[in-house]
Amino acid sequence: MRLRDWDLNLKVRLYGEFFVNVLFWMFFPFMAIYFSEEFGKDKAGLLLILSQVFGVLANLVGGYCADHFGRKRMMVISTFGQGVFFLIFAFANSMWMESALVSFICFTVIGVFGSLYWPASQAMVADVVEEKNRNSVFAIFYTGINIAVVIGPIVGGIFFFQHRFELLLTAALTSFVIGIILQKMVTETAPSLQNQAVKKTEKVTLVGAITQQVADYKIIFQDKIFLLFIIAGVVSAQTFMQLDLLMAVYTKELVPLQTLIGFGDFRLELGGEKAFGLIIAFNGFMVALLTVVITRQVDKYRERDVFITSALLYGVGIFLFGQSTMLWVLLGAMAIFTMAEIMVVGIQQSFVSKLAPEHMRGQYFAAASLRFTIGRTIAPISISLSMWIGYQWTFVMLTVLCVISALIYYYMYQLFEKQKKQVVQRVLA
Repeated sequence: MRLRDWDLNLKVRLYGEFFVNVLFWMFFPFMAIYFSEEFGKDKAGLLLILSQVFGVLANLVGGYCADHFGRKRMMVISTFGQGVFFLIFAFANSMWMESALVSFICFTVIGVFGSLYWPASQAMVADVVEEKNRNSVFAIFYTGINIAVVIGPIVGGIFFFQHRFELLLTAALTSFVIGIILQKMVTETAPSLQNQAVKKTEKVTLVGAITQQVADYKIIFQDKIFLLFIIAGVVSAQTFMQLDLLMAVYTKELVPLQTLIGFGDFRLELGGEKAFGLIIAFNGFMVALLTVVITRQVDKYRERDVFITSALLYGVGIFLFGQSTMLWVLLGAMAIFTMAEIMVVGIQQSFVSKLAPEHMRGQYFAAASLRFTIGRTIAPISISLSMWIGYQWTFVMLTVLCVISALIYYYMYQLFEKQKKQVVQRVLA
């Protein structure tokens, strides 16, 4: 599906979200380092866990709201909300005020608004794109994010530590502008809100809304295949969530200043935070360059095999990363790690859209994203764990989790294929 054939909603979001993501990745990868320096590694891990607990709850609420109040409304509210707290975040790192605690609160609330935004965003793609084209559309959105991942950490390595106020103020203003654009140019796509007459006459009390939400999510989690998909994702997330957590702290503390490239008198020397910025940028560059191509290639293979291979490659990548402090070895490990990431970009979201009933897409995508929100909630434990058992054993434990994830995916697809056969048999009967 060519970009020029996209629905206007998707085009507006693709370009708008790109700029927001560039600014986001100029500060986000460095937050684990910032909190570790301000609060200590043990407290930083616990604070990051706490911030993600709120994200888990917001994500589920966001899915319900996207289905019942509209995709557009939730995206606009979330974008303006982020703008407000980026503004407070900026002033908490300014000449007038310096507060790590206020910074943490703002970082947490910004994450909450992001969790409210995401289910509506994903559901809108499923609303307006035919199933055969969804893999490629999701892949292009992911590519846009990762072009931002290339640009953001490189620039952020300078601005976050030296011009934090200006960086966060720019993020606030950009969020406000994007919110206005979404309000003016995006149209509602939620199937449940297409009939405006029904929308106007429908009255929902707070208790009724909560009761309905609990009932809806109960139905979702009774789907054994979907539940296994979430569990496998949470387990594997313990690996790829370390990109801006354990890997960040490991690189800062243990990777010495070393020559990456040398020609004659020219030397490119990197270590610590700058080395980490390069690793993140390399990950983003690979994703931006290869996502669409790899997505088209993996479409030729069975989904089950792609999920399993991805989980195992994550394990190889994270294991190798923890075995060396040489920058070229770390970049090689990151290349394997990134291939694992790219392989499942399109098929993850497409798999969710296959399972989700049309009127519950927002909630299914919200529930599916628990892979990331719960995963990120648990993931900071690795920072504290590294203090108790050391970095190498922590990386080994993460490798084992990847193998467990691959086994869960194998069992999940056994059930999924059995279910499909039963459906076919009922149709033919």
